[in-house]
Amino acid sequence: MSGRTPARACPERTCVGCRERAAKSELLRTVAIEGVCVPDPRGTLPGRGAYVHPALVCLDLAVRRRAFPRAFRVQGPLDTAELRGNVEAAETVAQQATP
Repeated sequence: MSGRTPARACPERTCVGCRERAAKSELLRTVAIEGVCVPDPRGTLPGRGAYVHPALVCLDLAVRRRAFPRAFRVQGPLDTAELRGNVEAAETVAQQATP
């Protein structure tokens, strides 16, 4: 026995809003580009990334705690309007898919 488990390890990240650990695939990666917090669903944009659950509750917590500027290591507030629109659209699609 080599001590290896048959299941593959899944990368985990911490949500900057609720501070809970979750699988990387369950979280939405965000990147700061010129003072704007931009969603990066494919995970290919350059720069530091911060992960948040695609839920308005976690997004509001992150904004209230000023977690995005701290995670991106930038000074001053970041515009999260584009990120909020993306999360709202994702929640709307999820609600419509559930009968």
